[in-house]
Amino acid sequence: MKARIGDRLVCEGQHVGDAQRIGTIVEVGHADGSPPFRVRWSDGHESYVSPGPDARIQPADGG
Repeated sequence: MKARIGDRLVCEGQHVGDAQRIGTIVEVGHADGSPPFRVRWSDGHESYVSPGPDARIQPADGG
């Protein structure tokens, strides 16, 4: 999984009824765009994430 600053990280809920978590990538761990990513979540909190199979990147440019 590769990302750039400004892309969105979308994590699907792992259980029935869990909501999606959506955040903006504010830091990329490696020059090639690979994790870990520092993500600012929609509630304002930030955390470092190494996304699993339940996550996808939504490019900032819409592509």
